[in-house]
Amino acid sequence: METLVCKYFSLICDGSIYVTQYFAIVSIILISLFFYLRSNGVYLVDYVCYSPPNHLRVPHSHFVEHSEFCNFDQDILDFEMRVLERSGIGDESCMPPPVHEIPPNCSLRNGVAEMEMVLFEIVKDLLSKHNVHPKSIDILVSNCSLFCPTPSIPSMIINRFGLRSNIKSFNLSGMGCSAGILSISLVKDLLRVYKNSLALVLTTEAIAPNGYQGKSKSKIMTNVLFRMGGAAILISNRKQDKKIAKYELQHLVRTHLGSDEKAYKSVYQDPDKDGVVGVSLSRELLRVAGSALRTNMRELGPLVLPYSELLRYVWSAIQTKLLPSGDQKKIYLPNFRKAFQHFCIHAGGKSVIDAIEESLKLQKEDGEASRMALYRFGNTSSSSVWYELCYLEAKGKVKKGDRVWQIGFGSGFKCNSAAWKCIADIDPNERNAWSGIIHSYPIEIPVFDC
Repeated sequence: METLVCKYFSLICDGSIYVTQYFAIVSIILISLFFYLRSNGVYLVDYVCYSPPNHLRVPHSHFVEHSEFCNFDQDILDFEMRVLERSGIGDESCMPPPVHEIPPNCSLRNGVAEMEMVLFEIVKDLLSKHNVHPKSIDILVSNCSLFCPTPSIPSMIINRFGLRSNIKSFNLSGMGCSAGILSISLVKDLLRVYKNSLALVLTTEAIAPNGYQGKSKSKIMTNVLFRMGGAAILISNRKQDKKIAKYELQHLVRTHLGSDEKAYKSVYQDPDKDGVVGVSLSRELLRVAGSALRTNMRELGPLVLPYSELLRYVWSAIQTKLLPSGDQKKIYLPNFRKAFQHFCIHAGGKSVIDAIEESLKLQKEDGEASRMALYRFGNTSSSSVWYELCYLEAKGKVKKGDRVWQIGFGSGFKCNSAAWKCIADIDPNERNAWSGIIHSYPIEIPVFDC
């Protein structure tokens, strides 16, 4: 660039170029410098997870008693108890007020009230924490899989906080538990178009209007596993925000196995034989999740793994092809612990976390954040990976330069990965959803015989 400037400056001195041409050249150089120096990074400024009030807790005994009062058959009650005991969910997880009623009030009004309870609080906390004026938000993206009211969830936020009339707002529904990372993917793509912008992402699920009142065991499982929760995330591509941001997005990989019928039907909303609508979880779910993860890993691996791991993988694949079938060995599974220091596995249930740990050959401590988030908050759907990251921060485990892998699974069937790099010194004493209780964790979760 310096050579280019000197060249044209000498031409001016020699009188071989006109003044208008000179200014045109200077303008081109300045514009080039502007785009060259302009930040292309996607930064996670901060995020807030919802912390439900204690009076909304659902201990195991309360859950079973509530089901009894709702006149479920004894066979269904026994099944719920077995699932609950093996779910990895503790007595501190919460459900919204309408679910505590007998019978549960699954109305549209209560669904809206739940959204307002969760989202209004976390948006207020996040914006006030960084003195962000609502009108400075350029992009708003929300995701809630099973609840899609009119006006939309983004419209609720725009109305409550007075966001700008020209804000770019989007609402994702029906995308399942992986929708939180999908929202980040959408924001990433939008920030490529809208430079120097600030985005607010809201990820949650509505529990109140989606309780299942039928007798199908595959649908009853969702009543047992899901709990209320949500997260608000502030994302930016503004250069000045890099100084205050916690993380920078390194990679985001999306996998969709919807073309496979078993994967497509593994998490499926439909009416049962009595016409009662619910979401069924098939027996193929863990197998489908493993297949989706392997497909996702094949795309993510070359982006994050060191060359030594990639070479070992390639060499084992070559050996598998060349050796006789009797002498073949399994293809080497790359060690993703050499690419990431921390793992946030979707807290879909104890069996899901166990299966992913085994698939990735992770150690017990790698799944600690996922297990503790599941135990304390339950399956909060798309926001679970944020409770897990919050846990790691509260424990003081995330250091500047560390890399974090968020793994989300959702209906369709989808597996989505977000790779973040910590670019700040994280204060473990900062107020968050784990404040006041983090000293009690990790705990030993009871194991029940199958």
